[in-house]
Amino acid sequence: MVEHPPNSEVLVLWLAFLVACGGSAEKTEPAEPVVTEPVVEVEPPETDPRLEAVRKELAQGRRTVITTDFTTLSDSDKKFVREMLLVGDAIQTLYEKQKGVFDVRRQLADDESRELFERNAGPACVTTVGAEDPNCYAVAGKPGLATSGLYASTLQIEENFCRKLEGSNPKTMDPFHATVKRKEGVVAVPYPERWPMDHEKIAKGLTAAASHLGEDEAAQKAYLLAAATAFGDNEWFVADEAWAKVNQQNSKWYVRVGPDEVYFDPCNRHGGYHLTFAVVNAGGLVWQEKLDPHKQGMEKELAALAGPPYRERQVGFDLPEFIEIIANYGDARKTHGATVGQSLPNWGPVADAGGRTVAMTNLFQDPASLASRKETISSLLCPATMKSWTAEPEPFLITTVLHEAAHNLGPQSTYLIGGKNDEQIFGGPLAAMMEELKAQTAALYLTEELASKGAIDADMVIPMHTADLGWALGQIAKGSYTAEGRNKPYPQLAAIQVGWLIDNNALTWLAQAKAANGTDVGCFESTTSAWPKAVDSMALEVLSIKGSGDVERARALKAKYVDAPEQKAMHATVIERFQRTPEPSFVYDVKL
Repeated sequence: MVEHPPNSEVLVLWLAFLVACGGSAEKTEPAEPVVTEPVVEVEPPETDPRLEAVRKELAQGRRTVITTDFTTLSDSDKKFVREMLLVGDAIQTLYEKQKGVFDVRRQLADDESRELFERNAGPACVTTVGAEDPNCYAVAGKPGLATSGLYASTLQIEENFCRKLEGSNPKTMDPFHATVKRKEGVVAVPYPERWPMDHEKIAKGLTAAASHLGEDEAAQKAYLLAAATAFGDNEWFVADEAWAKVNQQNSKWYVRVGPDEVYFDPCNRHGGYHLTFAVVNAGGLVWQEKLDPHKQGMEKELAALAGPPYRERQVGFDLPEFIEIIANYGDARKTHGATVGQSLPNWGPVADAGGRTVAMTNLFQDPASLASRKETISSLLCPATMKSWTAEPEPFLITTVLHEAAHNLGPQSTYLIGGKNDEQIFGGPLAAMMEELKAQTAALYLTEELASKGAIDADMVIPMHTADLGWALGQIAKGSYTAEGRNKPYPQLAAIQVGWLIDNNALTWLAQAKAANGTDVGCFESTTSAWPKAVDSMALEVLSIKGSGDVERARALKAKYVDAPEQKAMHATVIERFQRTPEPSFVYDVKL
């Protein structure tokens, strides 16, 4: 997956959202209260340091509305959309339970704290401003925080609990299981057993939605029914088989519902529930036709960089479909920003065969986002480099396509070394970062390769590289670690790439030069002639680490470019300049 930050490329926009959440008692766990309004309405004092911190956190975001007008749809299509939006609300509740934050809702005592909870999908502050403030929480005293709903709370207080848990019972790290404590000890239970009522509600909603689809949507209907079944039996690979048969030729809708990405999990091993609901944009067919003949060639190039024991394999994945987001729920919703490219599933036979890849085309194109992005980027790039930066979507879109395609190329998550996959070799957090670093580095490398073959216009190469640089700076601005000290994969990979480009003379920090905005002193100058050699060496390093499973070299990259004091000083400058402009937070508006 590639994330797209608000002021950059592959960027992740941040979202605020207003979700109606309800709950119900679990069959196997203590009853969870239904909460629609806070139990206590308290007006905090004006000098409350917690509330002041909350306000600063909220000021880092700017509400950005994505409106979809469905007023001309047929009655059956409108019914389908309404059912899917209800499924989304239920997914949001289930995701909050996975995160272990749902019960905190009853403790929210004021409107600003409620807004923070909705935006952040929990009570914790997550921006680089809020995460550093010990007062920045939506509830006083931080009760019940810093625990995941995926694991028994008593397990999480132990140091290196992820490793210990996997060593004692490997099933606990299965992506579709949670861990509970029972009389017989620590037990891994399937997701539907952990949260049965929520799963039943979502299954019924998907079945109802499918009932409104006609014969022209047979593939989509089959997927929704398969997903409904998976919410009962936890057989997600079966649902994936039905999902893989849906495409932009046989459905006007894009739906992905279930547990997929792992970044929310402290151990980076379990799938977070989400719903991505979108309509198909036929423009993806153009890029599929351009790039499809080059798929095996791209695999050959990356296999050569990876080296033994990796060997080139026959690849059969489909290049990205283009979609326009209607609404995101659960793990698909970001505090600020939104995912603009994604390759799924992450596990199983469909993943091994290449899965499905999408690029989201209707995000970050509103006037406010475009102006904000330009303002921030011009504070960090030198004038000559800024000339090659554009707010036009095409450079961002193409590099996103290459990033997502690269997840299906070279050594990927299903590649085994000595019978172990990358999560077992590197550990969950480092494995997640290295896979995204591989994909984004491959995107840089393949830009040059495809341009040399005429698949990408040569005039597009430099704007694409500048877009990638803007994306990387936007990711660095988010900080490399959460408030709890957990790794952030995208900011860390971005720090590695920027540091590598500087060390290899493709990028220079001119400390005394004025930035393109004419105000800030200190800016990045890109030397375009040095990019090919720098990117080649970066790709060789990253792909060979992935191909050989070299944990020590992966750790060395992180230590040098993420954690070294001199890097942190540069990162602080990037963070400060990005903090000046509120980041877009998406709210989804559907007109029926």
